[in-house]
Amino acid sequence: MIHSINPATGESVDSYDNHSAAQVGAILADAHSAQKEWALQDVRTRSALLLKVAAALRANKTEYARLITVEMGKPINESEAEIEKSAVTCEFYAAEGPRFLDDESVASNASDSRVVFDPLGVVLAIMPWNYPFWQFVRFAAPALAAGNAAVLKHANNVPGCALALERAFRDAGTPQGLVQALLIDASEVAGVLADPRIAAVTLTGSTAVGKLVAAQAGSLLKKQVLELGGSDPFIVLADADIDLAAKTAAKARFSNAGQSCISAKRFIVQEQIADRFVAELVKHVAELKLGDPLDPETQIGPLARANLRADIEDQVRRSVAAGAKLIIGGKTVDGPGFFYEPTVLDHVTPDMAAAMEETFGPAAAVIRVADEDTAVELANATEFGLGAAVWTTDVKKAEKLARRLEAGAVFINGLVASDARLPFGGVKQSGYGRELGEFGIREFTNIKTLWVGPAR
Repeated sequence: MIHSINPATGESVDSYDNHSAAQVGAILADAHSAQKEWALQDVRTRSALLLKVAAALRANKTEYARLITVEMGKPINESEAEIEKSAVTCEFYAAEGPRFLDDESVASNASDSRVVFDPLGVVLAIMPWNYPFWQFVRFAAPALAAGNAAVLKHANNVPGCALALERAFRDAGTPQGLVQALLIDASEVAGVLADPRIAAVTLTGSTAVGKLVAAQAGSLLKKQVLELGGSDPFIVLADADIDLAAKTAAKARFSNAGQSCISAKRFIVQEQIADRFVAELVKHVAELKLGDPLDPETQIGPLARANLRADIEDQVRRSVAAGAKLIIGGKTVDGPGFFYEPTVLDHVTPDMAAAMEETFGPAAAVIRVADEDTAVELANATEFGLGAAVWTTDVKKAEKLARRLEAGAVFINGLVASDARLPFGGVKQSGYGRELGEFGIREFTNIKTLWVGPAR
């Protein structure tokens, strides 16, 4: 059985029977058959279907948002925004998918040479719980437009979301079998991945799990896209707009209770303005309302699982023991659920847990530095390389610094975020491959050379 637990109460939401081996086989057979037919459809027909998916998501926004909140604890306003973002992404690929997948002509005197983009087949999507609709849709929308099928293995604390996603695509008129959810345990994933009907795999999750999946897929010579962990730096230089930087920092760290791979985690601040920045940050953190995530006024909900709360509590404790200064928060909340106070640590050093490890929870680590070069050096002193932010009023300087940062995306004077129009992914231990944008839609295609000589 797969059990869904409400992290705000610790109580059971529902239980679901695992799919049997026979059911898994039938799902893969249906997906394989459906994809072969789907690939024959014109790309404009495939892309246009995404408008109906967007409409189906919006038509059930209230239901789906509540389901997200009940299963993983996100404040209801953020859950509603997640559904809307998923719908917007479908609309983006409905409009731009055909252009991204158009044949590309290559000038040649001897032939009519083109590059064409054929689908790979059935893609296994191993998805996390923190954005249970968005993470899947951002893969599935471009993958379906490109002619692939999608089989979803979701995190087992959001089984209701997995089934709701399957239903949303079906309600939109997606061909039978093209998008399906697998209710299986993690130990069964390798067997699914090895099935010859699976052509490729995409995974969003931890670096440790990413390494396992990469090794399995690599041994089978199956394409992979991996979006893994992050320890994003948020660099605040002496000439930054401190008030705006601090206000944005609170959102960058504490949205979704800090449970995002692209949450700002390490706040690297020049010494001469650090006191002011910390004071402003703490002011905004103190204003955050923690409570029932179904209450529209709530800004901080529980962590998704008890072990995640224990992890962040331990990282904060070890950092304070090593000399970090606890400014606000730092305690679990008494009562039911997996709540943890929004926390700010100052005078963190690079060797402390809050700086060295990925912190997946509501705790911000402020690291003080003397100059810009030290800030960049420290920002890169991590195994991760997903996102980064630079705050300064000198944009040209920021652009030069951005080139030196080892990250898949650098945002200057802004909140690091994913956007359907822009490629998303990381370097180093944050994974490889790209989602979203033009690059993302081509990840699960066979980029094929088509050479046509003169007829005789």
